[in-house]
Amino acid sequence: MRQVIQNLEESRIREVANAGIGRSDVLAFWFGESDEVTPDFIRQAAIESLQRGETFYSHNLGLPELREAISDYMSARHGPIGVERVAVTSGGVNALMLAIQLLVDAGDEVVAVTPVWPNLTAQPAIMGARVKCVSLAPLDGAWTLDMNALLEAVTASTKVLIINAPNNPTGWTLERDAQQRILDHCRRTGTWILADEVYERLYFEPTSNGCAPSFLDLARPDDRLVVVHSFSKSFFMTGWRLGWLVMPPAMTQHMGKLIEFNTSCASVFTQRAGVAALLRTDEVTPRVVAHLKACRDTLIPLLQTIPGVQVAPARGGMYAFFRLAGFDDSLTTAKRLVLEAGLGLAPGEAFAPEAQGWLRWCFASRDPQRLVQGVERLKRWLVAAGPG
Repeated sequence: MRQVIQNLEESRIREVANAGIGRSDVLAFWFGESDEVTPDFIRQAAIESLQRGETFYSHNLGLPELREAISDYMSARHGPIGVERVAVTSGGVNALMLAIQLLVDAGDEVVAVTPVWPNLTAQPAIMGARVKCVSLAPLDGAWTLDMNALLEAVTASTKVLIINAPNNPTGWTLERDAQQRILDHCRRTGTWILADEVYERLYFEPTSNGCAPSFLDLARPDDRLVVVHSFSKSFFMTGWRLGWLVMPPAMTQHMGKLIEFNTSCASVFTQRAGVAALLRTDEVTPRVVAHLKACRDTLIPLLQTIPGVQVAPARGGMYAFFRLAGFDDSLTTAKRLVLEAGLGLAPGEAFAPEAQGWLRWCFASRDPQRLVQGVERLKRWLVAAGPG
């Protein structure tokens, strides 16, 4: 067995969730998904596909109908993006891993902006890359980027820069001028940008296209840019495992080869569900965003009333990321909250060492009253527990 695999740390989020398995009394906010099921018309599209007997392989790059739908969907928000730049994947996680496999050799330097979902730093490590992290820094509960530090870290020796914005877990987002500086700098250094933009629609600031700022708004088709998307968050489709990549046209054929040797293709009935979701996105995603904003605006003020809590409203995503004064071991704290308070949160250390002492609360709850109940449990526990 490869040593790098043996050295991989198990998910700290799963570790906390495992402590609460089988307990119906736990309010679970640890995973990054809503508790609302996929809309019926999306499920129905998959059912009809199965009833037609569509249980066979499809093209490595995805059904032509789905690639066209993705091209139309993305072009409406970011300007022309041809189907020749699109590959369908078996989930956003698969899309990220495929991109890393395509770009990274053993020994390459990869820079990642952290805290971030741990897959984004684990995947290049699996390929044998040297991962260098540039940390966001908290200011009054809001995490910010030191642009000069990032640009100094990305040199001609940097093969790939990984950025997730809107960010999981912090809710940090990139402004347009910051994206332009990063893109210009990476053009000079010859560095690829791998942009995880799966939360782009879950953005709470007013915009003309209903999205967070995207590198696709600025880049040329042949720029060294790969953008990852997923159906999971904006369409309540986490369990469907369906995503896509946007890349330079010259890469797409090679991506098809790589998909063949990983998964061959996404399942056809899942892709039919994806087509239905994209064609009727205006019936789903605006409602998702409005509901998430209401959930955020329910949870954050309640957390801010608790003495010792440091938190700021996220501009995008589905998470409140907060610090509890006096509780510096986030994994121990998260486990205690499960066992002693029936409250399931994700430990900050799962996302980066610098997030030790922080906790992530997914506020994508169908019933905002669950968030209120969760805060009450947290308050009672703090009174009883004292600093850990």
